Amino acid sequence: MLSFIIHSHSIFLFNIHFILHSSTSSSSMEILDKAKNYVAEKVANAPKPEASITDVDFTRVGRAGAEYLAKVSVKNPYGTSIPICEIKYCLKSADREIASGTIPDPGSLKASDTTILDVSVKVPHSILVNLARDIGADWDIDYQLDISLIIDLPVIGNFTIPLSQKGEFKLPTFSDIFA
Repeated sequence: MLSFIIHSHSIFLFNIHFILHSSTSSSSMEILDKAKNYVAEKVANAPKPEASITDVDFTRVGRAGAEYLAKVSVKNPYGTSIPICEIKYCLKSADREIASGTIPDPGSLKASDTTILDVSVKVPHSILVNLARDIGADWDIDYQLDISLIIDLPVIGNFTIPLSQKGEFKLPTFSDIFA
């Protein structure tokens, strides 16, 4: 319904623009500018989903490497579900990228509710070995996780919610590998 209304406004503004553009009066152009500003203000002030990274934890060690799980909480202010186009992530330690990836088409945000998304981050074994050499005895590494949540908002189009969290987690130990 919202997209129909805004689409109708767009057609209306186009018609006004076409009619007024044929006349050269400055008052006609002022009306057109006011109409454009009105629509731009309404779109800019429309509520948008909000998100935060709530947790990042080690989950398991597999054949390809270690897996960490980030929980992302997203609040949808709209009464309709919103499709998520993709989730992009980048995990860094000591200003080096240690993992990155894209999760295509991960589903939708629930209407007028909070959705918890699981973002699985896989770190290859070769990177873990290099990190282990650098960190010493405590097996803790400082990290920065950047996530881009790309959603498809009606009328606005693709909208990116950038998220970032810094923290510390432990590298997997031998007992994690052989458990």
